[in-house]
Amino acid sequence: MVSSVENLVPEQPVAARPRLQRIEAIVNAASGSVGAGAAAALAEVIAAHGYACNLATPSPAQLGEAITAAVDAAPDLLVVLGGDGTANLAAERCGPDGPLLAALPGGTMNMLPRILYGALPWRAALEAALTDGIERPMSGGRVDGRAFHVAAILGAPALWSAAREAVRAGNLVRAWRRSAFALRRSFSGRVRYQLAGMPRREAEALVLINPVATKIMMSEPSLEVAELDVHNALEMFRLAFNGLVGDWRCDPGITVYAAAHGRAVARRPIPCVLDGELLLLSRSPEFHFRPRAFRALAPAGAGDSVL
Repeated sequence: MVSSVENLVPEQPVAARPRLQRIEAIVNAASGSVGAGAAAALAEVIAAHGYACNLATPSPAQLGEAITAAVDAAPDLLVVLGGDGTANLAAERCGPDGPLLAALPGGTMNMLPRILYGALPWRAALEAALTDGIERPMSGGRVDGRAFHVAAILGAPALWSAAREAVRAGNLVRAWRRSAFALRRSFSGRVRYQLAGMPRREAEALVLINPVATKIMMSEPSLEVAELDVHNALEMFRLAFNGLVGDWRCDPGITVYAAAHGRAVARRPIPCVLDGELLLLSRSPEFHFRPRAFRALAPAGAGDSVL
């Protein structure tokens, strides 16, 4: 197990300011809080700092192709403005050897941007990156071949994210139906899992957390693995309440471990939320820690622990 402390993972040595010449930018105008005119405003901020950029505003269906094309252009910096899915995809496509990434908050949760820039709105975050940003190597994780850079939730409780999205869209009927479905499924099938050097265990869900997103201090590079062991709606609501008023790790339904890799097993495909995006994994996904996932452009010491 690991214990909670008040510090983040050990800080990287202070890096020199990178030299920027070529910048690519992607604005996902369909994201929740981007807003009209964001692309023009982003280009103005970059120009005010003396840089030119090649900017694209793809449709959601073209987003992946646009990010790949931007990375393949080999810029010094890729700037993306969008939601959690956009940020996660851009970080994965950049990788440890690609361009620096400035992932700006344009969604609802903004998990990765909060780690990089704290609670700054996107204009202020971009100003901070271009003015004081340094190269910050960032870790991450991979589960079932898919990358995440903040956290992954494996198990039926991940289905609650669909209800959250329906509420965000203002569709209360759909939100009610998806909430009811998530509640029915939440206690219908448990996830068995095994971490390196440990016997097999089972839980209602697993939460895999990148150490840059947490207040937990790891003794060695690894993921924080939180076992969620609740058996009914009352315990689920207790856990939610504890998360609102204090450290959710102190809840009796939570056990926390550290692991560099492991495997989960279930009787059916496992619902999963990767950095805020809902998807289905296989029935026996492997997961592992990635010490070098991508390189961010962000001020030294900026950002929040979000979990």
